[in-house]
Amino acid sequence: MTSKRARGLRAIGAESSRATATIRRKRGFFEASVFSDWADIVGSELAIQCVPLRLVRGDDGEGGTLHVRVTGPLALELQHLEPQVIERINSYYGYRAVAHLRLHQGPISAPARPAPAIPGKADPDDLARLDADLAGVEDPELRRALRTLGESVLACSRTRSQS
Repeated sequence: MTSKRARGLRAIGAESSRATATIRRKRGFFEASVFSDWADIVGSELAIQCVPLRLVRGDDGEGGTLHVRVTGPLALELQHLEPQVIERINSYYGYRAVAHLRLHQGPISAPARPAPAIPGKADPDDLARLDADLAGVEDPELRRALRTLGESVLACSRTRSQS
């Protein structure tokens, strides 16, 4: 008798992709990875200025039309690059998934940027050394500004050394 053993934590993305694969194939969403892997397929230079909108399948299930939203300045260039983009997409899938591109000009939302790291607190020993170094500064405003700058530098360097 064999029993299934838990293999630890697994990424939910991999599990959901595996769980929905059959449904995606049945409903015509087999090429859904064109949306998630767009930057890998067309390259990062093109991916930041154009995004796939939808894939309309051909009559025989192959050779569909991929609708792509593209920024105005890139539209003409992408029109000239259409054969290469189609070739990249089809070689990615291993069969003739796309035969045509339909370009829609419009704004592209900027990709989400990771939130900046919030610096922690500086080490009290470093702050004591900073105060000792600033003891010779006579102007109180200058000393306060230098201390603020020093605290920020120490906090950032401490954050970097911890990660």
